[in-house]
Amino acid sequence: MVIAGINLTKINIERTGDIRGKISVSNNVALKKIDYAKIGLPLKEKGIKVNFAFTSKYTPEIGKIEIEGNVLLLESEENAKKVMDVWQKSKKLPPELMSQLYTTILRKCNIKALVLSEDIGLPSPMRLPEVKVRTGQKPGQQKKESKPQKK
Repeated sequence: MVIAGINLTKINIERTGDIRGKISVSNNVALKKIDYAKIGLPLKEKGIKVNFAFTSKYTPEIGKIEIEGNVLLLESEENAKKVMDVWQKSKKLPPELMSQLYTTILRKCNIKALVLSEDIGLPSPMRLPEVKVRTGQKPGQQKKESKPQKK
């Protein structure tokens, strides 16, 4: 499977309240629809279009982020048919496809949600790394550890 592209079709972000106290954020990705896609190139592979919705919900309700879009996949005709058959029967995808698909969607949407949340003053929808300086250590200074010598 090859991911040929990802397109965002809808972005909605709003701040509905003041930021006070402890705030938690839950992110979710839902696959809405999967169908064959027309590709304007003479390729052996079949195109599969996966529509998705990404949401970040804040608790307490101080805002929300909603992003919708689609991912274009290229698969061999045989694999594309298998994927479509499984989806139509169970609304599931093969695990190896799910992993790559969700990773692609989350990378794109988390970055977009991070920038948008900052623009309207919402807390980051994902945990960002924190730097902690140990007492007695200057920033940029590494603690040296001695290792026993081998004989």
